[in-house]
Amino acid sequence: MPLLKITTNKDIDTDKRPALLKAASENVANMLGKPERYVMVVLETNPDMSFAGETSPLAYLELKSIGLPGDRTTEFSNFLCELVSAQLEIPADRVYIEFSDAERHLWGWNSATF
Repeated sequence: MPLLKITTNKDIDTDKRPALLKAASENVANMLGKPERYVMVVLETNPDMSFAGETSPLAYLELKSIGLPGDRTTEFSNFLCELVSAQLEIPADRVYIEFSDAERHLWGWNSATF
């Protein structure tokens, strides 16, 4: 049920992508206290992007989950920025994050909804 989508204009070597995906999946599961078997991570690289009028490395993240606690988004923002900084060497001030709390009946899986 948690979905982390990472979109970045930074080129990431093909051989480094699996480690990034695994680290993101494990960290999101731990951060949200949800089983990793439900976590999905999407990585999109090399779209045309700019931030503050510059095209230097940046990232846009979307974190969506059922029951996402709105009072913890500051903590999650810090955690995700640290992940992006460590894995992609993109500074936190070049990262935007969108948080979404999904309603159970609007999240499908395994031919049903949650």
